[in-house]
Amino acid sequence: MFPCCARAGSSLHDESDYATVAAMRRTRLTDVPCPIARGLDEVGEWWSLLILRDAMRGLTRFDEFQRSIGLATNMLTRRLQALVEAGLLEKRPYQERPLRHRYHLTDKGRDFLPVLVAMADWGSRWLLPAGAFRLVDSKTGQPVDPVLVDRNSGEAVRPERLRPELTIPAKDETQ
Repeated sequence: MFPCCARAGSSLHDESDYATVAAMRRTRLTDVPCPIARGLDEVGEWWSLLILRDAMRGLTRFDEFQRSIGLATNMLTRRLQALVEAGLLEKRPYQERPLRHRYHLTDKGRDFLPVLVAMADWGSRWLLPAGAFRLVDSKTGQPVDPVLVDRNSGEAVRPERLRPELTIPAKDETQ
């Protein structure tokens, strides 16, 4: 479905491709002409996803993130800094002595909500016992059943109706 993201004739399920996947983990993907690869480069580290999840729930302070996630302070510091550098979080001081900061979602960070909702829906559907988790509308108390909808047509997005089109040249084509 996303040919810009895979080598011709390969699959991530092919045993021969595991070395490529392992190498991808150590490589920046900012120059890859695939929005999925670039998105993973910004937030693909799984601790970052949990930090963004908690930020969406309203957590802003270092100690709140640490208590929720249980990540070592040095790792949490690095992850928060990476999310600030990526423009997903903004760091704002809230105390001078000692200097402490809150981390607030930026517009870019808030735009990540649909990704987290889709992951939560998929995870609850396929990885947890039935009924173990659900998303609920905080105002009505009613369960939310997420669906990806094309904002132009109002129709559900289905894989068979998608065709990716790359409209920017790959980096090596522009040099």
